[in-house]
Amino acid sequence: MIKRRLPTFFQAVCIGISLIVVLVLIAVFLGLILFSSPETLVVCLFSEEIWYAIRLSVITAVISTLLCLIIAVPVAYSMVRFEFFGKQWVNVLLNLPLSLPPLVAGVALLIFLSPATSPVGQFLSSMGIYVVYTSAAIVIAQVFVNAPYMVRIARSTFSMISPRYEHVARTLGCSEVGAFRKITLPMAKNGLIGGLVITWSKAMGEFGAVLMLAGAISMKTETLPIALFLNMSTGDLDMAIAAALILLIISGTALILFEYFGKEHGDVYA
Repeated sequence: MIKRRLPTFFQAVCIGISLIVVLVLIAVFLGLILFSSPETLVVCLFSEEIWYAIRLSVITAVISTLLCLIIAVPVAYSMVRFEFFGKQWVNVLLNLPLSLPPLVAGVALLIFLSPATSPVGQFLSSMGIYVVYTSAAIVIAQVFVNAPYMVRIARSTFSMISPRYEHVARTLGCSEVGAFRKITLPMAKNGLIGGLVITWSKAMGEFGAVLMLAGAISMKTETLPIALFLNMSTGDLDMAIAAALILLIISGTALILFEYFGKEHGDVYA
C-alpha cells in the first residue's frame, strides 16, 4: 500500500495563499461583469470612446515595447558580457525608474520636456515639435517606465546563455556582432518574447506617468487606463467597468503567455 505524502508546511501555505488569490480574482471579475446588465456592458464595450482607447493603447504600447526592446537588448548584453568603468553606477541609473512612483516619473518627464520649464522643451518647441499632451508623450512615458523591466528580463535571459558558444563561433570566423546575431539571439528568443509580452502588458496599463505627461484628454490621449479614470471621475461606471474588463483580460492573457515562454526558456537552458 502506497502512503500518500502530506504536503509540507511551505507547500500548504503556498496552496492556501494561491487558492485565496484565485478566489479573490474570480470574485473581482464576476463583480465587474454582474455590476452592469449584459446589454449595457456590450453597448459600452463597442462604444466609440472605448474603441478609440483600445486603438490608442495598442498602438502606443506596441511602439513603446519595440523601443524598449531596441534599448534593452544591447544594454543588457553589454551589462552581462563586458566589464567597464562605472558599470555599477550605470546599473543604478538603469534601475532608478523602477524605484520611482509612476506619478513622480511623469512629473519629472513633464518638467524635462515642457517648454515652460526646460531648455530641452524650448528647443523642441522652436523646432515645431510639441511632446507634452500628445500621443507621443504616451509613448515616451511608457518607455521611461517600462524599459528597465525589459532590461532586467533581457539581462536574466543573456546571463543564462554560456559565453562559450560565442567564443566557439568567434574561433570559426564569426565577428562579435555575427556571433551575437547567429548564436546568442536565437537562443535568447523565448526569454525576449516573454519580456516583450510582459512589457507590452505593462505599457497597456500604464497610468501615472502617462497622466502627468500626456494628460487625460478625451479622444486625444485617452488610453484604456485614462478612459477608466475619466469615466470614474464623471460617474459613468458602466464605461469604466468596460475599460477595466478589457485591461483585466489583456493582463491575464499576457501573464499566461509570459509563463508559457518563461517555461520554454527555462526548459531550453536548464
